Amino acid sequence: MSDIQTVTIIGAGLAGSEAAWQLAKRGVPVRLHEMRPVKMTPAHNTGNCAELVCSNTFRADHLENAVGLLHEEMRRMDSLIMACGDKARIPAGTALAVDREQFSEMVTAALRAEPLIELIEGEVTEIPADGLVLIASGPLTSDGLYDEIQKLTGVDRLCFFDAIAPVLDAESINMDICYWKNRYDKNVEEGETGDYLNCPMDAEQYKAFIKELVNAEKVAFKDFEDIPFFEGCMPIEEMAERGEDTPRFGPMKPVGLDHPETGEKAYAVVQLRRDNRMGSLLNMVGFQTKMTYGEQKRVFTMIPGLENAEFFRLGSLHRNTFIKSPDLLDGTLRLKSDPRVLFAGQITGVEGYVESASMGLMAGRFLAALAQGEEPNAPPENTAHGALLAHISQTRTADFQPMNINFGLLPPGKKREGKRRFSRAERRRSVSDLALAALDEWLSTKP
Repeated sequence: MSDIQTVTIIGAGLAGSEAAWQLAKRGVPVRLHEMRPVKMTPAHNTGNCAELVCSNTFRADHLENAVGLLHEEMRRMDSLIMACGDKARIPAGTALAVDREQFSEMVTAALRAEPLIELIEGEVTEIPADGLVLIASGPLTSDGLYDEIQKLTGVDRLCFFDAIAPVLDAESINMDICYWKNRYDKNVEEGETGDYLNCPMDAEQYKAFIKELVNAEKVAFKDFEDIPFFEGCMPIEEMAERGEDTPRFGPMKPVGLDHPETGEKAYAVVQLRRDNRMGSLLNMVGFQTKMTYGEQKRVFTMIPGLENAEFFRLGSLHRNTFIKSPDLLDGTLRLKSDPRVLFAGQITGVEGYVESASMGLMAGRFLAALAQGEEPNAPPENTAHGALLAHISQTRTADFQPMNINFGLLPPGKKREGKRRFSRAERRRSVSDLALAALDEWLSTKP
């Protein structure tokens, strides 16, 4: 053990937690630093590791979706995040949603129980001058640490705004108006209700709601007024400003959500999803917001069924930060100017819980190799992990923006077999099958 370097990890979010786990399982000691609860962020509520601050879903959990492929690849590499996610799973149709408190408590308990991991609370404002270091401080990196990252990289900061959706008390919802149903009744057995609580709107209600969304008082941007929103986490009122019908073709889409008893078709629908295992908390799906707290209560209670809703958490706005990774990092997440320093998670320019954790998983494996005097080896680019690594390290800098995993990052699937043309689902499944085969082959040589 004395010949193996101890690795310092800054940040115990999804990426840092996963990296620490991967290192410890390979016999590498870890000092895992987390500033919470000594110093909190605008979005976190606890000092737990891997706290989920926005949605509570890891998105689609099937192989016809790219994030579902990422899930499966992570499971095959003994991911702590996926193991805890599966154990904390709550109903959400074909998506993997979790009880957020139970999930982060599980991750924290697993890390604290691992003898090779030393969890240290308190802010880090200086990057260690020697030894292997992983910076996984996330999109809410503190100003002090980000200043150090700027000194290390010599690159001006890049950032964008992100927004959080409100969470409601389930008992305060008017069930005479709202109804449980999955879109097109997907993943629902006969006699069961769906996983989403739907609040239907007619045309008049919808148009009045959109008008108030657009006119509501918003949080001031202050020092970051010119920074764009990430498209995958667009505030609902920002969406409404792009056109009256834009939300109705996005998170408020009514298609496939006809009332299960009357068959009535709504003009628009607001969906709520369970935010914990008991179902006592409900998350407003796609309703990230930058409205002030008072305006949120006023406008959101216009939604049919939410007239008397009680909000356990209101939406909020915060700054997300990422580095110019293609200029700075190689294909194994190492800083080109100082290869003993690695980056992982959202700060590298991946977007989403699972993507962040997956890059932590990769960083953990790469660091384990380095700590034991070996050269790290990235997985093939036709795997989901390899595709994300390529996005981080090979995208043209001028085009580089935060990215979720998607099939556009992977080689295209077969379009036909003989005269038969494959459906989109079949093409995507073929891409996933090839990716998993490539991953298994890679793992057979790099366990």
